Amino acid sequence: MASDQDTTLDLERARLDPASIFASPAALVEDERLTREQKVEILRRWQYDASELAVAEEEGMGGGESSILPDIFKALDAVTGGYDVEHTPPTKHGGG
Repeated sequence: MASDQDTTLDLERARLDPASIFASPAALVEDERLTREQKVEILRRWQYDASELAVAEEEGMGGGESSILPDIFKALDAVTGGYDVEHTPPTKHGGG
């Protein structure tokens, strides 16, 4: 895993696989190289990935990892000043 203190940031990699760049959602929030919009975008991608993993876990297809979703929600709350529940998917799959 890359250090969060590197002077350059592979933004495309961060967007595609946030966990490969950041040790935690909180580390992403603290990274001063990212704009607020970039942080929200990356956190939402991380949320989607974590939601998919949670669904796989429920269906017995995961490796027993604990969910990072609560940490992602806290990070989104910190970045946005309050998580936007009106635009939160009603299910783990993101559907209605």
